[in-house]
Amino acid sequence: MGRISRKIEPIELVELKKRQRRISSIPADGRWIAIIRIRGTVNVRKDVEETLRLLRLHKPHHAVIVPLTGSYKGMLIKAQRMIAWGEITFDVFLELLKKKGRVTGNKKLTDSLVKEYSKGKFSSIEELAKAIWNKEVKLRDISWLKPVFRLRPPSGGYRGTVKKPFELGGSFGYWGQKINELLERMI
Repeated sequence: MGRISRKIEPIELVELKKRQRRISSIPADGRWIAIIRIRGTVNVRKDVEETLRLLRLHKPHHAVIVPLTGSYKGMLIKAQRMIAWGEITFDVFLELLKKKGRVTGNKKLTDSLVKEYSKGKFSSIEELAKAIWNKEVKLRDISWLKPVFRLRPPSGGYRGTVKKPFELGGSFGYWGQKINELLERMI
């Protein structure tokens, strides 16, 4: 890892590297995380671009919700300079589905569409969200629900700059529970 900024003291750089090791020590236990692309599409390394493509994050301000597994953890570490990620709560997940959820044909997700497309299995968005959250149904098995949420830029802007890690007052990397605040400002 090269120097992030000439203004950062070497001691701070050592602390940052320790924190990045802490990220790799987060257990991949299947909890739900939100991943938001915060940087653009120009001058992106090919391997990072491929990782973002696999995560379905093609444009800035796109978000996906995935379970934290070993595979996804490696992808997060690979693309960490382009994304913000952290553990999402059920309330924010439900709000995200209600306000930014889309079905095929780019229609807004509504209770009647959920009932129609699921053939009566789910009667509301809340039932669908609970089933996904409790892993009774996989998100990828719901073919009519788009897996990517297209968000607005955050009201009030990003924290600091998108070129510094979250630990040093910037925006990229691991946010933990604070990702919920960012998502609420982007919905």
